[in-house]
Formats: sequence, structure tokens, C-alpha cells
Amino acid sequence: MTEQSYEVIHTIEDGIERIVYRPHEKRYDTPIVMQHGMWHGAWSWETWQITLAKLGWESHAHSLPAHGKSPEQRSIRWCTLGYYLDFLRAEIERHPVLPILMGHSMGGALAQWYMKKVADHLPAIVLVASWNSHEMQSASLASAVRDPIGLLYGLADLTASSYVLRNPQVAKQMLISDNAIMTAEELHAQLNGESLWVLLQYNPLQWQPLRHPKTPLLWILPEKDGAVSPYTQRRSIKFYDADVISVEGAGHNVMMEQNHEEIARQIHDWLVSKTS
Repeated sequence: MTEQSYEVIHTIEDGIERIVYRPHEKRYDTPIVMQHGMWHGAWSWETWQITLAKLGWESHAHSLPAHGKSPEQRSIRWCTLGYYLDFLRAEIERHPVLPILMGHSMGGALAQWYMKKVADHLPAIVLVASWNSHEMQSASLASAVRDPIGLLYGLADLTASSYVLRNPQVAKQMLISDNAIMTAEELHAQLNGESLWVLLQYNPLQWQPLRHPKTPLLWILPEKDGAVSPYTQRRSIKFYDADVISVEGAGHNVMMEQNHEEIARQIHDWLVSKTS
């Protein structure tokens, strides 16, 4: 049996779950901080953390309060992007060396907020099926048209939980492709509730993206994304002049595709070219 080339450290401290993958032979001094998206937790990064650890990267995935195994610190219906951003900032500041930031979906929005509202100085940012650069109204409207029942439930309880928690097939339609390594039932069992305010906040009245960021940006674009339109993601890529890896046939949770290892290796190659 081949000896595992990394260790996994799972903790819940100060109300935050953290999953760290630490290679026995670390090849890169820059750690990677991974910010999950709506309804998800640190668990969602497992496949990429494994591959990146084998390649010599140390990665740190955390779960926001009331996500993953992090306990609730505020009712989910009153959570805001600013509230979440404070936790992301704290995770980044835990490291003596400025980390690379990787953000999925809403985590990509938080990465953009960090770049605009905190500092544009990280070694690199990887935006994975990210919210758009400017607004999420188009995605919210598309979700309302596709799932009016989910919208009604959301307006009733002021959360976005019903968009994925009602049943496994609803979650699958939005988040994973037919080729995903998880079944709809396995995915659904892992998901948490989510705030509706985070979507409502992401509009031109409250948010304008940073023009000409100094931080190198890579956008991972799943071509069959059921949550954020690939068309609007391409507009965001153009706005930021970001590098892009397009993944044909992939759903929103691109790290759960059958070719997840290949995608992680492409990200590795880009990170080496930008940070070495």
C-alpha cells in the first residue's frame, strides 16, 4: 500500500470548522485559503485539496458559521456578505504569509469583495464558478423563473435555503452535472441553509467591482453551470481581463466532476506560473 503523502487536520475552534491538507514534503511556501459558496462548507473542496496536497500545496478550507460543521453564530436569515467577509478576512490574516485565495460561487463574490474592500495584494485569486463581477439579479431572475416555488418559500422565510434543500433533484439541477462524483442524494445530505440577503446585496446600489485589479485572477468556468450563467461569467472574465479555464460539460460544483483532478492540475500549473 502506498503511504499517503499528506496529512489531514480537521478542527472546530472559535466556532469555525477548518480542514487543512498539509503535504509531508511542502513544495510551495504560499498556502491556499479556500472559501466555499452558498449552502456548502469546507467539505466541498476535498477533491482539489487532495490533488493539490499531492502536488506540494498546503490548503486551508473553512466553513462559515452555520455551514458545514461550524455552529450557528447568527440566524442564517440575517447573515450578510459583510458578515461573511469578516470571517474570510480573519482566515486570511491567520497566515504569516499572504495566501492564495480560492473562492467558489458566493465564495468568489467574497473574494471580489476582499479585493475591493480590504486589499488588492494577494499572490493570486482563483474564482470558481463565481458570482458575476457586477450583480446577481440575472441569476436571481433565472432561478425565480426556473423555480418559482423556491422563490415563494424564500420570500416567506427570508432565506435562500429552499432553492436547494427542498429535495435532492432541486439541488442537482442547480449544482451538479450528470457526471458528478456525488449523487443528488449525497450532495443534498451535505448542504446547509443560506441567507437570501446575500443575493439581494449583490447589486449596483451596494456593489461596484474593482477595475484593473493588481492581483492575478484565474476564472474556472463550468460550461453547464446551473446556478450562475456561463454567459454572464464570460462578461466578468472580460471585465477583469482574467485568465480562464473552461470546463466542458461541467456543472456549478466543478470540483465534483469526474475530471476534478485534471482541473486541479491545470490550476496548479497556473499558480506556479504566477507565484514562482
